[in-house]
Amino acid sequence: SSPAVQGLRGNAGELSMMSRRSAWAIRWLCAGVVVLALTEAFQGGLSFLAPSLSTSSSSPTLAGHHYAPLRVQGSNARVPLKAEEAATESKEGKKIDFVLLAYFALWYLGNYYYNITNKRALTAAGGVHGFPMTIATLQLGVGCIWALLLWGYPDTRKLPELTASDYKKTLAVGATSAGAHAASVFALNAGAVSFGQIVKAAEPAFAALLGVMFYGQKVSLGKWLCLIPVIGGVVLASLGEMNFAWAALLTAAMANVFAAIKGNENKKLMQTEGLKDRMGGVGNQFAITMLNSFGFCLIIMLLTEGSRFGAFMKVASTTPAVVMNLVMSGLWFYAYNELATFTIKKTNAVTSSVANTAKRVIVIVGVAIVMHESLSPLKLAGCAIGIGGVFLYSVIDDILKKK
Repeated sequence: SSPAVQGLRGNAGELSMMSRRSAWAIRWLCAGVVVLALTEAFQGGLSFLAPSLSTSSSSPTLAGHHYAPLRVQGSNARVPLKAEEAATESKEGKKIDFVLLAYFALWYLGNYYYNITNKRALTAAGGVHGFPMTIATLQLGVGCIWALLLWGYPDTRKLPELTASDYKKTLAVGATSAGAHAASVFALNAGAVSFGQIVKAAEPAFAALLGVMFYGQKVSLGKWLCLIPVIGGVVLASLGEMNFAWAALLTAAMANVFAAIKGNENKKLMQTEGLKDRMGGVGNQFAITMLNSFGFCLIIMLLTEGSRFGAFMKVASTTPAVVMNLVMSGLWFYAYNELATFTIKKTNAVTSSVANTAKRVIVIVGVAIVMHESLSPLKLAGCAIGIGGVFLYSVIDDILKKK
C-alpha cells in the first residue's frame, strides 16, 4: 500500500487507542470521585455519613449551655450530653453510606455512556439527515419496557395507586419532559456533544427567568448576578466551538426551557396532598414520567418522521450500531436519571451542587476526548466560566446567609 494509506491507517490506530485510553481514564476518574468522597467521609466533610446514634439537635438550657439528648440503649431515660462530647461520640460512631457512593459513581458513568451511545446511534442512523425524533422516542420506549418489567417482576417495585385526577396532573410533567429530551437529542445530533452540554449547563438562567415570570418565584440579587458568568461562559464556548451550528445552540436552549418548566411543574405536582404516598416512591414517579414522555414523543414522531419509519427500519436492520447504541442509550438514560433522583434526594444542597458540577466536567471533557471533538482554549475557558457560574448560582444564597 502507498505511504499515504499507511499514514491514514496509523492515524486511525492512534485515534482508536486514544479513545480506549480515554474511556478507561473516565472510569478511573469516577472511581477517584468515590475515593475522594470516602476520604471526605472519614473527615466528616460530606453528607455521605449517617450517625449511628439516635440524637437530636442540641438546645440551649436556662444556664446557657448546649446539650444534646442521647437515648441510652435498653432504657427510656435520656441523658444530657454536652454538645462537644456529643459531636466527638457521633463522629466516632458514623458509618459510610456505600449505597450513596455507588449511586454517585453509577450516575456519572450512566450520564457519560448515555451521551456517547446516543451520539453514536444518531451518527450511525444518518446524523443531521437521519432520524433524531425516532431515536429519541425509541430511547424512551426502551426505558418504558424496563419500568414495566420492574413493576411486573414479583416483589421488585410496588405499583402506584394513583387516581384519575392524580394521573391528569402528571401529564404536564410528562409533556415538558418529552420536550426536554427530544430537544436535547436534536442538539446532540446537530453539533458536538460537549458544546450541547455546555449550553445545557445554562439551565438555571432559564429556570430563574421562567420562575419569576410565570410561577411567582423570587430570585435573589446574588443569583441574578451569578447568571452573568453562566451566560458569558456559553457565549465564549460558542465562539470557541470549531463546528458551531445554530441548530445545536437553539435546540439546546429549547431543552433548557422545557427542563425549567418541567422543574416548576413537578414541584407543583408533588405539592398535591397525599400524592407522594399514592405515587409509591421516587422510582415510580420517574417511571410514570417516562411513560407519559414516550406517549407525547410517539405522537410527535408519527407526525414528523412517521412517513420515514420504513426507511429507519431498513437502516437499523443493515447497521447493527444503530440498534445496539439505541438500546444501550435508552437503558443508560433511564438508569442515570433515576439514580440522579435518588442521589439528590439523599444529599444536601451543597453536596448536590458539587456533584452536578463534577458530573458536567467529567461528561464534557470525557466525551469530547472519546468522540474526538474540538476543545479549543476559548471553548474550555467558556466551559469553566459557565459551569463555575452554575455552581456559584447553586450555593450563593447559603454563602450570603452565613455572612
